[in-house]
Amino acid sequence: MKKHLIWSSDVNLEDWRDDLLEEYPDADDEELYELACEMNDEYLDDERYNLASIEIDEPIIIFADLGLWDGRVSGYRELIHGENVGACLYANVRGMSSPEWYVDERGDLRCREAHHDGVNYYTYRVWKHNASTTQRENLLEKVYNGTATRRDITRVTEKLGDKIAQLYGWTN
Repeated sequence: MKKHLIWSSDVNLEDWRDDLLEEYPDADDEELYELACEMNDEYLDDERYNLASIEIDEPIIIFADLGLWDGRVSGYRELIHGENVGACLYANVRGMSSPEWYVDERGDLRCREAHHDGVNYYTYRVWKHNASTTQRENLLEKVYNGTATRRDITRVTEKLGDKIAQLYGWTN
């Protein structure tokens, strides 16, 4: 699976060690790790800012495959006030989770979020301009019932990955 990573909460100290030791030569591994995590969190703010430059005219809808303590559940959430794609990187971060945002091989903006009960998967799309209220309601009902297919979703929504790829200069 080809994916373009936007940001991940996973911090591998070895990736950061040399740069951090230049600035903090007396720091031990625990201090270096904390510094790496702080810098990585600042990078998330940078990515939110970068993606905020991609404005959209319709609400973003998040399709969720949630790993709960009692099994998997599908769901959705609309970002009514998400006038830009940067809002997606705020949408589902909760407490002690470990999210990773990326654009997948189909051009969908996705998130994998590990947490104490399991793993949640999110797909971020935007309503098509010509999608009627009835079409939108029908899709949301199918998502709620767990019967929505990829075809149902692509019929009335558009992927965000193409706009993100253009911003970052990625090609699939």
